[in-house]
Amino acid sequence: MWGLVPLFWPLLKPAGPVEILAHRMVWSLGFVGVALLALRRWAWIGELVRQPRRLALIGLAAAVITVNWGVYIWSVNSGHVVEASLGYFINPLVTIAMGVLLLKERLRPVQWVAVATGAVAVVVLAVGAGRPPWISLTLALSFATYGLVKKKVNLGGLESLAAETAMQFVPALAYLVWLGARGEATFGSEGAGHGALLAATGVVTAAPLVCFGAAAIRVPLSTLGLLQYLAPVFQFGLGILYFHEAMPPERWAGFSLVWLALTLLTWDALRGARRGRVALAAAAAERHVEPLPVEPLPAPGAR
Repeated sequence: MWGLVPLFWPLLKPAGPVEILAHRMVWSLGFVGVALLALRRWAWIGELVRQPRRLALIGLAAAVITVNWGVYIWSVNSGHVVEASLGYFINPLVTIAMGVLLLKERLRPVQWVAVATGAVAVVVLAVGAGRPPWISLTLALSFATYGLVKKKVNLGGLESLAAETAMQFVPALAYLVWLGARGEATFGSEGAGHGALLAATGVVTAAPLVCFGAAAIRVPLSTLGLLQYLAPVFQFGLGILYFHEAMPPERWAGFSLVWLALTLLTWDALRGARRGRVALAAAAAERHVEPLPVEPLPAPGAR
């Protein structure tokens, strides 16, 4: 679903990116609200309200995901699908770099090589295009920051999305009301089909997140990480094959370097996971070793 979502945003024209973004915020809250009502998961709200620090982090998460959503919608509807896909290709590299800079994490040699290769790729793309790939960098930085904040909030996926969209709801609704008062809103003026598509932004936003949350507790983490590369792969393919965006040699060179970096990261992660499984198996085997049989000592005087 994430990989195919570039096909959806152009359907919402003539609505502009900001109007689409506002509808996405409003209808997402409606969708997750119904889901929470059906699941009867409300207890976390009272606990969250009593924790100002977590509320502030939720506000920060809402702000950075607003930037991410807005830039992505604009980039797709402005003919920059390939550059948007690059943002999600380099997101793992940006996340690792943030871990080093902000969390003082230590990298293995292969991870350093991967991050350096990704940095070279950005330079190649910038030189080739005559400008930095700001769409890709904004998407990668905003989503990496979003992941870092979500890690600190430590709230379930559905609950976190509900809290974030609740903070987005009032300004988004106010903007839509203002737009309607100026006679510039497309919701209600472009027919029922257009209105239904705008309302569907809530499903388009929340459904993949719900599936991701369900998969996270059923699928091994290493598999889940690899599957997340499918979204930018689909987006990249759509950009070239469906939207017919240009791919000059320098862009191919930059993307190739990014893919090399991701290959190194994936290989290192799989190697680390395999070593971890071997170590766990060895430790488990040591705990369950049967003691060797011991011959009973002879009774005194016995031969």
